[in-house]
Amino acid sequence: MTQINQLVSQDEFTGFYLLKELDIRQTNATPPKDYFDLVLCDSTGQLSAKMWDVSSTDKETFFPMGLVKVKGIVQTYRERLQIKVIQMRLAIPADGVSVTDFIRSAPIRPIDLVHTIKHETSLIQDETVRTIVDYCVAKAEEKLMHYPAAKTHHHAYYAGLAYHIVRMLELGEFVSRQRPFLNADMLRAGIILHDIAKTEEMTAQLGVVSDYSVAGKLIGHIALASSWITEAAIQSGISLGAEQVLGLQHLVLSHHNTGEWGSPVQPQTAEAVALHYIDSLDAKLQMVEDALDSTPASEPWTPVIRGLDNKAVYRTKL
Repeated sequence: MTQINQLVSQDEFTGFYLLKELDIRQTNATPPKDYFDLVLCDSTGQLSAKMWDVSSTDKETFFPMGLVKVKGIVQTYRERLQIKVIQMRLAIPADGVSVTDFIRSAPIRPIDLVHTIKHETSLIQDETVRTIVDYCVAKAEEKLMHYPAAKTHHHAYYAGLAYHIVRMLELGEFVSRQRPFLNADMLRAGIILHDIAKTEEMTAQLGVVSDYSVAGKLIGHIALASSWITEAAIQSGISLGAEQVLGLQHLVLSHHNTGEWGSPVQPQTAEAVALHYIDSLDAKLQMVEDALDSTPASEPWTPVIRGLDNKAVYRTKL
């Protein structure tokens, strides 16, 4: 069976894949015809796909998160690979395939990732800060075991959110040692809390986001996490005006840096500046790693990467 990251332009192939996304759209023809706009994935990556001239039976048969057997051909559209589906059917028990075989997961066991996050929380010296972080981690712990960090942008796979936090904690430890003027407690806490409410912002199954929740659409993870900090302070008898509470809320609210990306304020503490760039560095490097991993080794360039201003990355031969 051909894996996603082995497919190259003009390949004709047959294999089993997870139907990660499915939208019914219409062509511009007269009269318009229905077609499927798909995302097919396996543990090595994902590709967009089109299935033309779908029937009413097709629309009643195929749904997201189903396993399918696909016969298709790989084409290039706007400098990106895309699959034209020739035939598609649902997988059956006799095929001997399982959904868990087709999902991508963090390279570290989820239980170990969550253990690391809880251990890092225990290292926070400031009791007020540690109490708030403990509260928020406990609130999200069950979902941290499997939630992705995003729908498509970065760390978009099983336990991707916990993996993102742990990788950022490693960067944060280095930066705190190199720049001792930073408050290590606040930076560690900001890293753990900055995306933690994505567990409430998104609806996810097996590391795949199917949609954003009502709270996610109306409020978003940044404001949700800030409200969690308020909730933690109230539950623990901590003054909402305490510098630790305001500092943690600022870290969360400013970590996207600009209003365009969802932050109501820009970073205005040293730790907030550090958090923003640590977050950006880890996310962008993960985008590059994912693009290289999911691009056939024979291809010198990756597809364009949305998070890198739609630039492709060259695979050096050094």
